[in-house]
Amino acid sequence: MHTKCKKGSEQCYGLKEMTLLFEIGQRLITSKELKNDLSPILKMLVEYLDAERSFLTIYNRNNSNIGIEAAYGLSHQQQSRGKYRLGEGVIGKVVELGQPIVIQEISKSNLFLNKTRSEVRKAGRELTFICVPIMVLNKTSGALSVVRPFNPHITYEEDIHLLSIIGSLIAKTVETRQVKLEELEELKQKNKELQSEIDRGNFSSNMVGNSTKMQDVFSLVEMVAKTNSTVMIRGESGIGKELVAEAIHNRSERANKKMVKVNCSALPDSLIESELFGHEKGAFTGADQRRVGRFELADGGTIFLDEIGDLPLQTQVKLLRILQEREFERLGGSETIKVDVRIVCATNKHLEQSIEDGLFREDFFYRINVFPIFVPALRERRNDIPLLADHFISKFNNKNRANITRITTSAINMLMVYGWPGNVRELENVIERACILSKDNVVHSYNLPPTLQTADSTATGSQDGMQGVLERLEKQLILEGLTSTKGNISKAAEILKITERKLGTRIKKYNIDAWRYKV
Repeated sequence: MHTKCKKGSEQCYGLKEMTLLFEIGQRLITSKELKNDLSPILKMLVEYLDAERSFLTIYNRNNSNIGIEAAYGLSHQQQSRGKYRLGEGVIGKVVELGQPIVIQEISKSNLFLNKTRSEVRKAGRELTFICVPIMVLNKTSGALSVVRPFNPHITYEEDIHLLSIIGSLIAKTVETRQVKLEELEELKQKNKELQSEIDRGNFSSNMVGNSTKMQDVFSLVEMVAKTNSTVMIRGESGIGKELVAEAIHNRSERANKKMVKVNCSALPDSLIESELFGHEKGAFTGADQRRVGRFELADGGTIFLDEIGDLPLQTQVKLLRILQEREFERLGGSETIKVDVRIVCATNKHLEQSIEDGLFREDFFYRINVFPIFVPALRERRNDIPLLADHFISKFNNKNRANITRITTSAINMLMVYGWPGNVRELENVIERACILSKDNVVHSYNLPPTLQTADSTATGSQDGMQGVLERLEKQLILEGLTSTKGNISKAAEILKITERKLGTRIKKYNIDAWRYKV
């Protein structure tokens, strides 16, 4: 005689449970498309338990997202809303911890988020939520969940046991779907990157970066390039402000016209007005012939005024008229010359402070600061360093007919932790030097300059205490693991001898984009 157990309103037997598992097993064996059979299996589970609904969620290890893959008792709209982060809500906790969780009365639980916006009570009766992890080789691939009427007279060990058995039966299917979803996510990301490259169109080939901050810069360039507005490019020395100016010109309707560049800090005060506006013969000693100024040369195109913060106050006054009226006179001349020129400026100075110090005119500042673009320092977009290193290696190979094939993980790690006071320009010089020193067509860590190998220069000194040093070392080891496994978090965790969950937590802590290390 079979042992009886009360489940809902009717009795069930061990034989009935075995029949359910047998039918599920048969469906899996004969299935031609496992994904299509997941929902029928969930239907069988719901009917057996007299439950309200059941659904299967899959964990994406690349981005730590968890989404509903199949369901019974949920609409397509409800399924689309069922998205969780690792550790978020009941499902996120189950996937993170690899342990089942039962919420007996979900309407009273803060952990139950109800992202699907489904019923939390049925006909005035409380509902219970049961969720178990789906494990493959001791790693969580997803979770199986059931919502059923609350029964205070039963324990849920049997339900957990049953769900765990069904989870193990479909585990291989779940793992296959997990891999496919991750591959699809990878392809989407790569497609996004390629689309970003296409959208950049005529951007300078030297503008390299996939970081969020550089994507913001590219977006601003794209928006302002099609206008005639004056642009102010701001940021530290060596970040590539001139390249941004070139991109603005190349994306504008003036691309087929001249782009004239002026370094305001390189011209003596006595000559800068002559350079900008030109002069007539005899305008001053040594002016033995008429000279056309840079603004006149740029007519119809763009003039780039680099280091505009170094302009003398007297020149700033004269430039105000050009900015407003687009007209000027040559030195020593009376003829008014009109020009159609787009002005792009750049500076690494804090102009607001220069205004307070009386070194820069406030009215001039507001004329040139129509559309400011702030370019981030290299230390603020470290994820771009591997890309830039590869770019400069390629540039060196083309320039010197060399054949440097790659840069080692240890060298990349040193580049990633260095402070880069000289920004991209300093990185380019470092890579060129390393390429010259390389004897086997590979850039090694010992090819990098000594400044990158000291505690002071790499910011790994003890000024932040032991905790800061340990955190930097931990981050460096994680970066090395991701680089050597081409972004595979699971394999990186094995190399680092920690669990995948712990590695995922640390990746999130250090704001590391693991997908950037994939090839």
